[in-house]
This record gives sequence, C-alpha cells and structure tokens, in this order.
Amino acid sequence: MTGPTPRVAVLDDYAGVALGLADWSPVQSRSEVTVFDRHLAEAEAVDALRPFDVVCTMRERMAFPRTLIERLPNLKLITIVGRALPNLDMSAASERGVLVAHSDFASPRFRSLRDATPEFAWGLMIATVRNLAEEHRRMRDGGWQTTAGMTLSGKTLGLLGLGRIGGRMAEYARVFGMQAIAWSQNLTEEAAAAGGARRVEKSALFAESDVVSVHVVLSERTRGLVGAAELALMKPTAYLINTSRGPIVDEAALVAALGTGRIAGAGLDVFDVEPLPPDHPLRGLPNVTLSPHLGYVTREMLGAFYADTVEAVVAWLDGAPTRIANPEALQHRTG
Repeated sequence: MTGPTPRVAVLDDYAGVALGLADWSPVQSRSEVTVFDRHLAEAEAVDALRPFDVVCTMRERMAFPRTLIERLPNLKLITIVGRALPNLDMSAASERGVLVAHSDFASPRFRSLRDATPEFAWGLMIATVRNLAEEHRRMRDGGWQTTAGMTLSGKTLGLLGLGRIGGRMAEYARVFGMQAIAWSQNLTEEAAAAGGARRVEKSALFAESDVVSVHVVLSERTRGLVGAAELALMKPTAYLINTSRGPIVDEAALVAALGTGRIAGAGLDVFDVEPLPPDHPLRGLPNVTLSPHLGYVTREMLGAFYADTVEAVVAWLDGAPTRIANPEALQHRTG
C-alpha cells in the first residue's frame, strides 16, 4: 500500500488492554494506531474518527449507523468481532466502498475460550441469588449483612435457549443439583434431552423456574421475547439472569416487575443502551445485580479477538483483504 500513512483507530478499549493482548507490531510498523479507551457518542465520533482509514470495533460497543458512516470520508475498513454486527449498517458501508472484515470463530484460537460467557453467567446468577453486590456495597460502607439468599440446589433453572451457552449452563446445573428445563422456538424434546434439560412450553418455563437465564440470539423474533406477560408468570421468589442481549427483555416491563417486587431480583450484564446511562432506573434498584457487559471480557478472549483484528488489518494493508462480510463493497471502492 502506497501513499499517506494509514491511520487505524481501535475503539472502546475500556480496560486499556488492546495493544498488550495481541501483537500489533505488523500494524504499528506500517500505520499510525490510536486507541480510544472510552465510548464515543455519534456526534463526537464524527469528528474523532474523521481522519481514520480503519476502525477496529469490539462487539456491539460502538454503533455504526448510516448517519455516521456517511460522515467518515476517509474510512476504508471496519473490523468486527463475529460474522456480523447488528448495530452496523452494512448497506451504507457497502455503498461507500467500506470493507467490513469479520473475525473467524472457527479458528483454533477460539476453541478453548468458549466458556467465558457461561462461566460468567453462572457467577452472576450466584451473586444475584445471594445478594452479593448489595452486601458488598454495605460492607464497603461499614455495615453488615441484612439480606437472606436462596440455595440453588434442589431448585429449577429455566434456560431460554439451549445452544452452546445454554447447554453449558445445563451442565453446571447438574453439578449444583438443579433441575434444568428449557424452551426456544425450535427446540425439540430430543434436542433438549441431549443438552441435559427437559423441554417445556414457554409459559411453563417462566412459571416453574426459580431462575430464568436468557441464552438466545437477538433477532427480530427474539426482540422483546421476555415481556410483562412472561414476567407475570414468574414466582415472586424467582430471579431473571440476562447475559445475552438487552433488547430480548422488555426493559420497561422488567423495571416495573423489579420495582414492585413482582419477582425477587435480576442479574443483568446487557442493556438496551450501552453503556447504561447514569440516570437509568436499573441503577437505583436494590434487587438488581448489574455488570457492564462482561460476559465475554476475559484476557484470553480479548486476546483472540484482537489477534483476529490484527490479521484483518494486515491483510488490508497488504492489498489482499480477508474475511470480508460485504464483498459487494469492492464494486464501490474508489481506491
């Protein structure tokens, strides 16, 4: 690649670990790399990212709607983690000749890392049913215990989705002495049994479970899948855990259910808007355990993500872009 030195932006590196978890030297030796350690709202991103040829995203932390893409005249490549990015306007990128390079989850580097989210989900569940966050805050403030938690052994875990993560959760349930039941739109009795759970109807999942844990992919048919009607079916002693995606659960309905004590509590790692606004009502509810989308955030997983990102940027610098999610963009490239 000839001409001016390319500029590469690494976005949303909240923990400041991007450059230390992968070998960026093949990129740094041929381009100018800038790391952003905080989230950029769209208005700020227009100015901040205008000079960059490449932007490297991390999951859905940064949205790339048409209104942003069309105001970044130098942008030529976006790298994404996964094969698609729901909050990226692929059509807008293609029309402007902006290539989108996806990661390769089939790569050997990912095979030993797929427990990151289910491990976290199980930890969040324990923290939630034992009121760990609330008691931690009280201890920090000089106080002592004021809550009583729930024992998981002998209880029923309802899995909304029994794919890779849900199946792992079913395995953990057996170790903890829990019964696992499951439902999703396409789940059969045979597949549920093979995954270590008993298939039930959706209404029964919410009515029978002591803990409901969400493990379906966000799509148009799962958006709002858990609403006021489903929450109303839950036991008043039951808990909801969501480490999948925020919009699967109707956030307003959940806030209402938690605020009135309709359910005992919730453990939430994902939200409709991320980062969660400072004045959001979920932040003020004592029966909610909150975490800032940490499900996949381990040094090992981020290292694999960034290694894939480096490969994609180097391939683009070499003039041979790889793993392109929108090959139609090649027809619109101007250089």
